Amino acid sequence: MARRFRGSETYRMDAKGRVSIPAPFRRVIEAGDPDWSPDKRPNIVIVYGGPERNWLEVYTMEAIYEIDEQIDMMQRGTQERAEIEELMYAQSHQTEIDPDGRLVLPQKLREKIGLKSDVYFASAGTSFRIWDPETYAAEQASVAAERAQTRPPHYDPLINLPKLGGSQ
Repeated sequence: MARRFRGSETYRMDAKGRVSIPAPFRRVIEAGDPDWSPDKRPNIVIVYGGPERNWLEVYTMEAIYEIDEQIDMMQRGTQERAEIEELMYAQSHQTEIDPDGRLVLPQKLREKIGLKSDVYFASAGTSFRIWDPETYAAEQASVAAERAQTRPPHYDPLINLPKLGGSQ
């Protein structure tokens, strides 16, 4: 089982688009790159997607290889496969982490999600998302308001986890 990203942090980005990746995230990235060794730079894939996405999704190489396997299992020529291939191949950017633990975000990606100087890193288990902090806060407020309309007070989302051992 792949290691998971956990936590969230805000970091400052410099004028060249360089931003430090949170140290715990770097450990997961290194563990998730089968070609990484202490003398090499770990690789990642940034999926930026189409106009409906206002964040960047960052995957370890291990997670990307798993997604590639799943895509290969899909029927060729289907609309579903074409849509996923567009997202994961054409709307993505493979890059490496520099020796100082920084990620260089290309200008095209910074502009796409409106990054100015601060970068918000939010864990999503097997990936993490990069947001403009203000956009993230607005999105989370909107999601919380939607959920509050349909959930009882003090709702615990952990109730939705399946029981271990396959029993429901």
